[in-house]
Amino acid sequence: MANYTAADIKELRERTGAGMLDVKKALDEAEGDQAKATEVLRIKGLKGVTKREGRTASNGLVVARAETGVGTLVEVLCETDFVAKSEPFGALAEQVLAAAVEAKASTADELLAAPVDGKSVKELLDDANATIGEKIEVKRVARVEAPTVSAYLHKTSPDLPAQIGVLLGAEGGDDQVARDVAMHIAAFSPSVLTRDDIDAETVANERRIAEETAKEEGKPEAALPKIVEGRVNGFFKENVLLDQPFAKDSKKSVGTVLEEAGASATQFARFRVGS
Repeated sequence: MANYTAADIKELRERTGAGMLDVKKALDEAEGDQAKATEVLRIKGLKGVTKREGRTASNGLVVARAETGVGTLVEVLCETDFVAKSEPFGALAEQVLAAAVEAKASTADELLAAPVDGKSVKELLDDANATIGEKIEVKRVARVEAPTVSAYLHKTSPDLPAQIGVLLGAEGGDDQVARDVAMHIAAFSPSVLTRDDIDAETVANERRIAEETAKEEGKPEAALPKIVEGRVNGFFKENVLLDQPFAKDSKKSVGTVLEEAGASATQFARFRVGS
């Protein structure tokens, strides 16, 4: 007869993020002792770390911290949404974020090598991988430095942790306009800050496609320059932050909103889990 209850199973699952079957087996082996069962999960899990390396981690969360003059954004991935929304995984992500801030990491490799509680972040993730029983990895890290840095995290589902994270670096203005623009970035996913950040070859190719499309549509030759210019400007509005119609007032561009607030954007980063 089992010497543990359904409540024991639930508690261990919530504490470790491990699967139902693995938790039951661990409790059986540990004769219901929670501490011993946690150790069993870790030991058995370490054996499977190498096997999990080839598996896909497409769930997870983003965490961010913005302090005076600097912001850090980290994407931590796992395999299932069950683990993504578990308390142990959220606590692990916060540990990883703290290590990134302390090490001033701006890449995943720098973060994995950073120290945390007497070990490296990579070793911390390997231990969590073993206990939880899923592949866990740091996919991306961003560090933004500016006079003002705003961080914004967005939940795409109320049942999940934040799936979209944004850092915006700005000069001038106030915290509200910076936050508003960070929220805009989360919603409209620009790829670059200014038109100058798009290479000339890409712009030339967009111009060529616009012209060929207009000709294929039978547009008058005399109207082609204006049509092409309009479509290229549409490309810029889709990709360039400062050119995009502002989320809160589409009659103004983001650049105009910042200018009216006496602010300028210097840098941004946007992560969406799994993309």
